[in-house]
Amino acid sequence: MAIAGGTGCRRGLLLPPLLFAAALLLSAASPARAFYLPGVAPRDFQKDDELQVKVNKLSSTKTQLPYDYYFLDYCKPEAIKNSAENLGEVLRGDRIENSVYNFKMRRDETCKVVCRSKLSPEAAKNFKEKIDDEYRVNMILDNLPVVVPRQTREGSQTPSFEHGYRVGYKLKDDKYYINNHLSFKVLYHEDPNSPDARIVGFHVIPSSIKHEYSAWDDKNPTVQTCNANNKITPGSHTPQDVVPEAYVVFSYDVTFEASEIIWASRWDVYLLSSDSQIHWFSIINSLMIVLFLSGMVAMIMMRTLYKDIANYNQLDNQDEAQEETGWKLVHGDVFRPPVHSGLLCVYVGTGVQFFGMTLVTMMFALLGFLSPANRGGLMTAMVLLWVFMGVLAGYTSSRLYKMFKGTEWKKITLKTAFMFPGIIFALFFFLNALIWGEKSSGAVPFGTMFALFLLWFGISVPLVFVGSFLGFKQPAIEDPVKTNKIPRQIPEQAWYLQPAFSILAGGILPFGAVFIELFFILTSIWLNQFYYIFGFLFIVFIILIVTCAEITIVLCYFQLCSEDYHWWWRAYLTAGSSALYLFAYAIFYFFNKLEITKLVSGILYFGYMLIISYAFFVLTGTIGFYACFWFVRKIYASVKID
Repeated sequence: MAIAGGTGCRRGLLLPPLLFAAALLLSAASPARAFYLPGVAPRDFQKDDELQVKVNKLSSTKTQLPYDYYFLDYCKPEAIKNSAENLGEVLRGDRIENSVYNFKMRRDETCKVVCRSKLSPEAAKNFKEKIDDEYRVNMILDNLPVVVPRQTREGSQTPSFEHGYRVGYKLKDDKYYINNHLSFKVLYHEDPNSPDARIVGFHVIPSSIKHEYSAWDDKNPTVQTCNANNKITPGSHTPQDVVPEAYVVFSYDVTFEASEIIWASRWDVYLLSSDSQIHWFSIINSLMIVLFLSGMVAMIMMRTLYKDIANYNQLDNQDEAQEETGWKLVHGDVFRPPVHSGLLCVYVGTGVQFFGMTLVTMMFALLGFLSPANRGGLMTAMVLLWVFMGVLAGYTSSRLYKMFKGTEWKKITLKTAFMFPGIIFALFFFLNALIWGEKSSGAVPFGTMFALFLLWFGISVPLVFVGSFLGFKQPAIEDPVKTNKIPRQIPEQAWYLQPAFSILAGGILPFGAVFIELFFILTSIWLNQFYYIFGFLFIVFIILIVTCAEITIVLCYFQLCSEDYHWWWRAYLTAGSSALYLFAYAIFYFFNKLEITKLVSGILYFGYMLIISYAFFVLTGTIGFYACFWFVRKIYASVKID
């Protein structure tokens, strides 16, 4: 998964609202521009300074299972050292380690031999499997991932790149060939006022070559296949095939090239997008849905409701008022607590927690704190924000529970603290066991799992209890009308007002407002691309909130007019049903866009998409619930009830 923010600011955390709005517009209008925060300081290099290439995971879009670089029999340094990792990097399967590729700044080298490796049967088998599954090697220099230049399309002047280089390739003769020679190009930007330079690009062209040599000397390895006058290019020499007991010589070239690219824009090649028109189309499409729903809500609120309320308050003949509209007839039952009210409180509290996490994460992303240079930053921020938003979950669930005349607030607090995270963690643990069984670096190690447990039990659970305690101490929310002791009988409903139909119909429009942007998010997660256009995403998120709120209000009004007062759960499920369409789209995406063939990889895909859909259900359901809650209280507080 590769998601990264591409916008930012240069001042502190407390920015005025005007600057925040400017950041939002910049993010939406210029998504390919990368800015940096003071915490991401540039490094200056002088000539002959040492540059160390670090290696990251082996990744494949076909299997979605990352592997450690040294899982394959590549050349190893004397001591393998892991770089500092944050929580997000570990959860993504990143493993940043040192390598044998070391350069001197602005010092070109040709045909530098690194080592010779004898392929054991097991090593040859691993190479062949990784070539079959189209694995790519990811490297990093000065915090820049390596890219492979692509052939540009006819008429296109914009260069395009692929992340990482292929382990090897397979020809029609069913022979496997390993990319054992790497031609690096390091782009640098010179400081006109000093001898310093900054690295602004890291490219590689991989080749396969069967090196020839007369006698091998480990201390001074030399080959006859290439020299300063004979550069290696793809297809220029006999390729190195992968066979057991074969000797493979690894080598590289490096050239340094001055560039006009400035340091602050060096991520543009990773973030460059030609799809901005599609994003604007997505926004316009979503706005059309919002305008349509807003018109319906305005019609209901301004024309129908105000007319109903005015007539209801003015007419002396109560029977005449009751004949005019149906929603006033259920005023004595509309605030009756629903069945399983405690469970509803738990889900609403969890949804508020998720909403707070999402909103704050997007704000940080818009302001550049989750820039692509900060690998794993987005994942780390989401986990930590989820933990600290536990106080909102406890407060919300206990306030709602007290309104329902509940007394066992500690029981509701425990459910709020453990139900949603428990289900997610159980699924995550199962998927992690599958990854561990495949010996993938994507498996979360025991230490990180223990740290997640500590965050959950040591911080999140206590904060949920603190919030619940504060919420239950508040005075109960008073209903605008009294509830009758005897429930009113609900008349038979038309087919289009049946719960199943109205709930499923209600989820279509919220999903329709986000499904185009959803395509880019799924592409970034499953096809190893960077997602950075948080300006577009924030606009779509606002549209999602408005759409969920308005469709729930409209359907809730129709339900009350038909004298059905069981609106609590239906309001939650109406907006939340958009998660069903999200999961259905994930199934469509799997069969039409991905090339996953392994059973374990398929289980991982659907397992993670189930987690995402469940979280989306909780988020949208809570938005719909609170919109309907506000609407119902508003209309019944506006009429006189004797």
